[in-house]
Amino acid sequence: MSEGNPSIAGMYRHSMVIASDFRIPSPEKVRPLLERNRSGLAEMGAHHVLIYRSIAEPGRVLVMIGLGGREPVVDLLRSGAFHSWFDTVGVQDLPAVFAGEIIERFDFTEHGGGGDEPGHAVIAAIVAAQDTALLAVNLGASRERFRAAGIRKTWVFGAFDDPGEVLILQEVADEAAAKAWVRRHDAAADWMAETGIGVYPPLFLGEFVALVEVDPPA
Repeated sequence: MSEGNPSIAGMYRHSMVIASDFRIPSPEKVRPLLERNRSGLAEMGAHHVLIYRSIAEPGRVLVMIGLGGREPVVDLLRSGAFHSWFDTVGVQDLPAVFAGEIIERFDFTEHGGGGDEPGHAVIAAIVAAQDTALLAVNLGASRERFRAAGIRKTWVFGAFDDPGEVLILQEVADEAAAKAWVRRHDAAADWMAETGIGVYPPLFLGEFVALVEVDPPA
């Protein structure tokens, strides 16, 4: 997931994403399913898919699909194809699905380049934000605290259908640092306290599993 690796960095350089957070009995089925459906992903404008698995909750998976345009996202969510994929891998409960575009990105590494290895831990949350611009400013102002805690990078995505909903994704140096940050009571992490409320899923603490690259349609 590091921006030092062009393939993985490309996922977040493009602005449109669909994120899906769900639980299944066999998380190992997700990657083969996506690989078999590369043509369908290409038709909807996807260029990369990143798969993460929870290190705190067995069976929980986060899938991030990067797309080149907004319209395919809307069309996909309206179609039944997206939910049929969930049925194929055995998702029993309605998954949390976020569709949006990037509104801010931060690199807290010393030289702004990060490393080339994708095996970092991640923290992800879908939360309500009364002022997304202020949220982005506060995250940027917490640079030194994030860096000291092992937070390498942060991305903030705004939802298409709700200006007050955001997805925050943080890349962390390792699993130990991620767990320590989640337990820490810090003003820079106030947004984490808003997870798991109402329709929003609990905080996702996980690790990178696989990158599925999608070639454009012929």
